[in-house]
Amino acid sequence: MASIDQIQYVKAPIADVFRALTTAEGLAAIWTDDLSVVPQQGAINTFKFGNSKPDRMKVAELTPNKRVVWDCVDSDPEWIGTEISFELEDRGGSVAVTLKQDKWRAVTEFYRSCNYNWGIFLLSLKGYCEDGKGVPYQNRKF
Repeated sequence: MASIDQIQYVKAPIADVFRALTTAEGLAAIWTDDLSVVPQQGAINTFKFGNSKPDRMKVAELTPNKRVVWDCVDSDPEWIGTEISFELEDRGGSVAVTLKQDKWRAVTEFYRSCNYNWGIFLLSLKGYCEDGKGVPYQNRKF
């Protein structure tokens, strides 16, 4: 099975980074503003990107200021069954954010596109946490 594995360094308090990854306000600023989010383990969060099928993520783990894990329960067929995790590590003045999307069944064109777009997501997270301005889907050029 394939995995996407990326890291970004964010100069912000770890609590701010965790909040950006778990709240509707934060995720709307960095990923998509068309969403329904409950920052609670077991919740099913919904993210919409234009006219495509919504992504539904079950919050599998929330360890404050350390780890967030989503299980994809409904989305593009290639995403269903994947696990998306965010590991946060305080590096004294910055936070190392490691994003992984595990359990891909194959390396496809869609996998490669998602790999690129997760990098954009991390850059958006950095901008939001450091400068107050993320770049959600609705503000991106594709």
